[in-house]
Amino acid sequence: MNARRPLVGIVAYEGRWPSPTRERPSVALPAEYVQAIADGGALPVVVPVGLPIDELAERLDGVVLAGGPDVDPARYGAEAGERTSAPEPRRDATEIDLIGAAGRLGLPLLAICRGVQVLNVARGGTLLQHLPDVVGHEGHAPSSGRFGRHEVTAVAGSALAGILGCAPFVVESAHHQAIDRLGGGLVVVATAPDGTVEAVEDPEEPFVLGVQWHPEAGSDRRLFAALASAAADREPARGARSRRSG
Repeated sequence: MNARRPLVGIVAYEGRWPSPTRERPSVALPAEYVQAIADGGALPVVVPVGLPIDELAERLDGVVLAGGPDVDPARYGAEAGERTSAPEPRRDATEIDLIGAAGRLGLPLLAICRGVQVLNVARGGTLLQHLPDVVGHEGHAPSSGRFGRHEVTAVAGSALAGILGCAPFVVESAHHQAIDRLGGGLVVVATAPDGTVEAVEDPEEPFVLGVQWHPEAGSDRRLFAALASAAADREPARGARSRRSG
């Protein structure tokens, strides 16, 4: 019998679905995320915002935080800059609650683009609200609908290096914000040539990794496979808890 594939939850965007009569609220997510989770060996579970997170998280084996709009600057004690997008408080709240639940339950977590920014804010860190003002170029998001491409090198000895190696590799990015002050427990494990923080992890946790680029956009599925493996490794413990409570 094949082993059960772990369930990995990913929070969806909130949107509006056009219909002949009216726009209707929708749950949406770029399909690349779902496919990448599946390609990595897990079963993706799309999570709408506003659900009871503690109850949901008990049924998951891992978490992915996707890209999307800017985190509300009020979450890290700042006022919104001119180029910061309108806040989406329900999604912010859902993802921050899910990060907390993942920490309590020991769920492996992979945070992507906006996701790594949410993770950093949830840990008490802050964000640069418009990266080009700091680095002097728009290479991380050259234009709407296009990815920027640049090299990243993982820090030797990090979990990221254990997955992707220490040789420089090219990533695809689409972000105008980035990590400023680092959140509690997180360490920087990769940077761009201009000094932008490109990846963080928590070395005290079995698997908490955030990357500023978009691994779902390419063909390399090693990050998603590592997440699925970490999620599968914790399944026996979860099953034991379920049997004790049953």
